[in-house]
Amino acid sequence: MAHVVESRKACAVNPLKMSSPLGASYAFMGLASCMPLMHGSQGCTSFGLVLLVRHFKEAIPLQTTAMNEVTTIMGGYDNIEKALLNIRSRAKPQLIAICSTGLTETKGDDVIGFIELVRQKHPELDDTEIVNVSTPDYSGAFQDGWSKAVTALVNTLPKLDVATRDGVINVLPGCHVTPGDIDELRELIEAFGLQPVFVPDVSGSLDGHMPDDWLGTTLGGTSLTDLHQLGGATHTLAIGEQMRPAAEALLQRCGVPFTLYDRLTGLTATDALVQQLSTLSGRPVPQRIRRQRSQLVDAMLDGHFHFGNVKVALAAEPDLLWSAGNFLVEMGAELTVCVTTTASPLLARMPASEVVIGDLEDFEVAAKASGCDLLMTHSHGRQAAERLGKPLFRIGIPMFDRIGNSHICHVGYRGTRNFVYQVGNLLMEQIHHHSADDWPLTAEAQAAATGVPLGSALPAEVHLPATIARLPKSAAATAPDVSVAAASA
Repeated sequence: MAHVVESRKACAVNPLKMSSPLGASYAFMGLASCMPLMHGSQGCTSFGLVLLVRHFKEAIPLQTTAMNEVTTIMGGYDNIEKALLNIRSRAKPQLIAICSTGLTETKGDDVIGFIELVRQKHPELDDTEIVNVSTPDYSGAFQDGWSKAVTALVNTLPKLDVATRDGVINVLPGCHVTPGDIDELRELIEAFGLQPVFVPDVSGSLDGHMPDDWLGTTLGGTSLTDLHQLGGATHTLAIGEQMRPAAEALLQRCGVPFTLYDRLTGLTATDALVQQLSTLSGRPVPQRIRRQRSQLVDAMLDGHFHFGNVKVALAAEPDLLWSAGNFLVEMGAELTVCVTTTASPLLARMPASEVVIGDLEDFEVAAKASGCDLLMTHSHGRQAAERLGKPLFRIGIPMFDRIGNSHICHVGYRGTRNFVYQVGNLLMEQIHHHSADDWPLTAEAQAAATGVPLGSALPAEVHLPATIARLPKSAAATAPDVSVAAASA
């Protein structure tokens, strides 16, 4: 059991957490033909836009209601009306998802009431779904916004009394599940003959592909039709504690039972998922999945020599902290420093003595005091790693100094194996490599190498011959081959 402590500093230094509306906007980008809309100032949207562009290296659709000083005081109805009409006429999305910000939440805008008034006034919006989620910046963090967004979708879009779709299961991934993770999970689920519907599905929109055509909205993700038919699935798989509210909401609204997985990184965690898929499908585990499990076991055996007794400092969102931290401990590492962004029921169960809800300054100070061997956090931890002279394994969002972030995979048997290899190789790089100075030559060896008699002073510069003198050919080598001569005679 870990002791959970909240940092009480006057201000954050090198912040770890990201805002709740940014997390909600990211979730909405996993829906097809969607336009996320931040109800707030242009600065709020610009920051989130730049952060996601730097991480994914992709075009990010994100709009703003562009609140200013006057509209903030007078109310944002006109701004919401103009934003909805402009987005509808220019981008023609099937879904517009509104995320509030700290500015409009503090003012107390009745966004739901605004939407109803706009719909009454403009029937041209009847063919466009509009979803609103309350995400003030001053409450919660990135994963809280993601959780609220998915819960809002589940409470709004699924139709009631939908026919059961045999073989179809819902998958609710947390914000720590990357597009590469979703691709791996989809392949794993389909191996059992099941059809997964991911909500949201960022693998369709942010997987780093070249689209056939450019659209002003998202370029892939969960379709509106699939969202309407979520209630017809036979089961729901929720990944991460942050997905519990959405899974419970879908159960209450549509009666779809769910199974929650707090992590899918690790042997035991993946075994539980594979067993559940076998039960849901009524099929045995395919041989290639068994092969992947065997490969993971071998990778863990190869890697545990390098993980053992390594002191790790880890800073991430709660669900990612839980997933990576538990697997590191399973591999023999010691979770010495744990820093996260927001409260979660998982924090008290972390395999560490203490978990701090704080920033990267708390992370750096604690890592230095405890003598950690490895730092794990996103790219904003690179300066701390440089100051401490310790290796940094990048994990989470943002990672703006690396490419290929869409394809990172750390779930399932293959993803966990990748994690073992990546961290293990980084630790192996820290092993001291011997040089010539580690084994100085004896005086006799120096004399033989330099040609200077033993006991004489060595010259300031010693020039060794660049070529190797060849030994003279032996008499046996130069003698004629008698057998060949006799045969020719």
